[in-house]
Amino acid sequence: MKIISYNVNGIRAAIKKGFIDWLKTYPADIICLQETKATKSDVDMTQINALGYDDYWFSAEKKGYSGVAVFTKIKPDEVIYGNGHLLSDAEGRVIQLQFGDVRIINAYFPSGTSGDERQQFKYSWLSEFHKKINVVKNQNLKLVLCGDYNIAHQEIDIHDPKGNKNNSGFLPEERNWLTKFIESGWVDTFRSLHPKPHCYSWWSQRFPTVRLNNKGWRLDYILVTDSLKNKIKNAAIFSDIKHSDHCPVFLELTN
Repeated sequence: MKIISYNVNGIRAAIKKGFIDWLKTYPADIICLQETKATKSDVDMTQINALGYDDYWFSAEKKGYSGVAVFTKIKPDEVIYGNGHLLSDAEGRVIQLQFGDVRIINAYFPSGTSGDERQQFKYSWLSEFHKKINVVKNQNLKLVLCGDYNIAHQEIDIHDPKGNKNNSGFLPEERNWLTKFIESGWVDTFRSLHPKPHCYSWWSQRFPTVRLNNKGWRLDYILVTDSLKNKIKNAAIFSDIKHSDHCPVFLELTN
């Protein structure tokens, strides 16, 4: 099973930048998208479906905002829209797909960069999400959590840790949450294979040379529960793919 997590920063914008041509290279069996900024009816899926991908969408109530989707060549046994957290579900932040005994959870974590109110929402979302995930984890021990976490976990995950120590996405409270979350029974698949620095998945668009100079943040992760640790075959960050300010992150699991 090959899985990709990708914040496309608007699926329609990504398509205009060559997203479908990239899909034609068959990058993965299952593509988990965040920040689609669209509903299914907004996108002509003809070419994507012709490649063998079925599509499942969970969009925000607000048009052009947030939203998650999954394109998959493997038919899921079950699709669960949302996670029962009303504020989160209104923003289209979580979709879950069951494949045999493995559940893939695709989540778009909130950003707190727009101000204190959204930062507080982010903290409450993180707390609620952990509670909800623990319930699922107790029922189904084989979980894959894909998404834009909007948190750079360690200093190795950001180009300028000192300069960003007071910025949302690298605040101590956020980083501590992610540490405790991982310690509760998860594996950071990329870091389990790649301990080296300077591996990022997001670059600010405000400064054109930032991506060229690789001054980025690692905000996108695929975590798996400890029960899948021995199934990790490969993990990667596809930093050369440029349909968005993020790039895809990749995981391959063995049978």
